[in-house]
Amino acid sequence: MVVSGPAGSGKTTLCARLITASPQTIRRVITCTTRAPRGGEVDGIDYHFLSRPDFEAQVAQGLFLEHATVHGNLYGSRLAEVADHLKAGYDALLNVDVQGAATIRAKGLADARLASSLVSVFVRVSDVTELRKRLTGRGTDAPEEIERRLAAAQEELAHAGEYQYVIESGSREADFATLWEIYQQEKRR
Repeated sequence: MVVSGPAGSGKTTLCARLITASPQTIRRVITCTTRAPRGGEVDGIDYHFLSRPDFEAQVAQGLFLEHATVHGNLYGSRLAEVADHLKAGYDALLNVDVQGAATIRAKGLADARLASSLVSVFVRVSDVTELRKRLTGRGTDAPEEIERRLAAAQEELAHAGEYQYVIESGSREADFATLWEIYQQEKRR
């Protein structure tokens, strides 16, 4: 399952809740990034924090299922981690940007197993005022970073129609209930 949405949409919180709700069936793929850790983030738990040269070397070795430059930093999901979760009988949950999701969908066109199991979900916050409030409320980004993320959100929102499911973000509880139903529906499929 691939979950995307603009910064502040709540996708990270939704992914964490999904794993907590069903730890026996789903595992999160930990994203690699070159950005600096935010307060309280732990390497190997929140992200794999890599130097730019290390990240680029792993790209050159073909270790990523997808990778992209987002907000000036490199992000990517390692193919081996996805494969390890699937081999162990778990569903793999990826919290990726729209570029990464597009890459995964494109790879699905060439891989029948990936295509048959891929589920894509976009979390949309249509109200820019609400998105600004959420980003500011996190207290993790400088004002200029918030403005950059809001500008990027406009581009990201244009890709919502490329996903199988779109969650129109409201409250955390309503968003999670929708994501949970999508997950349960896809498990039944």
